[in-house]
Amino acid sequence: MRILVTGGAGYIGSVLVPKLLARGHQVRVLDRMFWGLPHYAEEPGVELVNADVRRIPEGAFDGVDAVDHLAGFSNDPTSEYSPDANWQMNAVATRTIARLCRETGVRRLVFGSSCSLYDGLDAAHLLDEQVSVHPRGAYATSKHYSETALLEEAASGDFEPVILRQATVFGPSPRMRFDLVVNSFVKDALVRQRLILHGGGRMYRPLISVNDLADAHVACLEAPPELVAGETFNAVQENYQVRDLAEVVAAALVRLGKPVALEDGPLPSIVRNYRCSGDKLRERLGLDFATTPAIAVARLVEVYERIPVEQLGHPKYYNIAWMELLESVRPAYQAMQNIFEPIEE
Repeated sequence: MRILVTGGAGYIGSVLVPKLLARGHQVRVLDRMFWGLPHYAEEPGVELVNADVRRIPEGAFDGVDAVDHLAGFSNDPTSEYSPDANWQMNAVATRTIARLCRETGVRRLVFGSSCSLYDGLDAAHLLDEQVSVHPRGAYATSKHYSETALLEEAASGDFEPVILRQATVFGPSPRMRFDLVVNSFVKDALVRQRLILHGGGRMYRPLISVNDLADAHVACLEAPPELVAGETFNAVQENYQVRDLAEVVAAALVRLGKPVALEDGPLPSIVRNYRCSGDKLRERLGLDFATTPAIAVARLVEVYERIPVEQLGHPKYYNIAWMELLESVRPAYQAMQNIFEPIEE
């Protein structure tokens, strides 16, 4: 197939696109390239479209057989930083993409939603896709709107959205992020030799490795419609208490000769605590999410040890910091553009 991947140069997309190429698909990546050109840019079968999902260029859907929609803000801090941009990119653009799919005859769209829709529900229960959600916060609200929009557009019967409610992701990616809980723990343990557990770290988080999540996207793109069309799936490897994750990281680093201390810290201002079941997706498509945080730690250590310590705090590894940096330089960039614009006679 020719697959359009929005946000294909991001943390998940940088792992997904090579998997699609390896399976013989052609990939058109629509992305703002905020972190530069992706590592696969020169691979055969790749077409790059430098564009914003709020302003999709004409022809972007030409010849496309399926869409994987990953573009947009990816967490609460970025969404709260600019709620209006979050709504335009994470909500309005998703409905626009769905309508473009229908107009151009693209039936299959896989959407990267979020398990954050379950935030605020009781962590005593394992939540499945049938539970009623009441999202809070700009990020979860925009994802919920997108899910509703996709299913509304599918009502005609000629459109097959697949919704993946993604758990918190971890593991190495060519477009690396250090602002995700497992990745952050490994970085902090290496740099500071200690981990701070806010509120004792008793809160639960559903997790999945970026490699396993990319496999789930591939499976949903390729699956027959009777298995996935119009379905919502939780993409979850397992649920972990934050303290358990810290202990996993500390134990792995001790085995590597890098001792780590665990320290309790104050309760955070916002507490997120929920557990999700990923059984439906695994059983429906025969997937085995085998990459645990313990397995990923050793791989993450290899990534971090290739980066000078003084570079581990660089904004490019943290979505909100990178966004703030880009925003701070935008006036100067716009002024520079004005200088070089031709003067009309």
